[in-house]
Amino acid sequence: MTEPTDSPEAQPDSGPADAEVATSPPPVAEPGSAHPDDHAGKKRAALRETVILAVIALVLYYVMLTFVARPYLIPSESMEPTLHGCSGCVGDRIMVDKVTFRFGSPSPGDVIVFKGPPPWNIGYKSIRSHNAVLRWVQNTLSFIGFVPPDENDLVKRVIAVGGQTVECRNNTGLTVDGKKLTEPYLDPATLNADPAVYPCLGPEFGPVSVPQGRLWVMGDNRTHSADSRAHCTSTPGDAINGLLCTGDPMAGTVPADNVIGKARFIVWPPSRWGAVRAVNPQQSH
Repeated sequence: MTEPTDSPEAQPDSGPADAEVATSPPPVAEPGSAHPDDHAGKKRAALRETVILAVIALVLYYVMLTFVARPYLIPSESMEPTLHGCSGCVGDRIMVDKVTFRFGSPSPGDVIVFKGPPPWNIGYKSIRSHNAVLRWVQNTLSFIGFVPPDENDLVKRVIAVGGQTVECRNNTGLTVDGKKLTEPYLDPATLNADPAVYPCLGPEFGPVSVPQGRLWVMGDNRTHSADSRAHCTSTPGDAINGLLCTGDPMAGTVPADNVIGKARFIVWPPSRWGAVRAVNPQQSH
């Protein structure tokens, strides 16, 4: 009897061998290289930061112009030679301090910028273009002091304050409370007149009793300045005799509340950089 021959253990047929799946390894960033998404994100972050900083700067600038200081252009010759505004010359840009008078009142000798009261605005015409685009450009340039504001803002020197009496006579000169003033800022060459010979530098006027809370102001270029003398009222009899400012003192004086600020520095042109001096003409009192 033949014994069955052991056969090898049967192995299940696995069929063809599984194909190896080809895969690419994930990219490995080289040292120092940036992913494109990171690059774009950094650009967006930088842009956002720039916009935020620009907005903050604009807000701070606006706050400064509104409450602290603002540049103004001098468009007239009424304060020559202290401030340039003559025909054919580059008008001075001055920095006006808006803080000082929040804690005090203007004093004699201060050079101030103020809004013209109603009697001073007669005949004032807008300096803005009728073209909307040009008007916007003018208003923008005015905001940074390169174009005058579209309002009757004026710059003069304070001569007398509320409670004082100012007048001028050819035999006594300009006086406050009966005492002659000392005015070193008057320049005979600019005035085309010698204050020692023509002390009033115009018609005699006053006496004017300056009401409380108001100011009597005059330009340093006194022969070319439409200041308190030009806006005051006179009684008919005195006007006929050439004596001005003997009527109601309100028209020729400026409310202290109209004062925008005190001129501190000439910021343009560079050749005239420097402080604007407040010289008290009553210093000899």
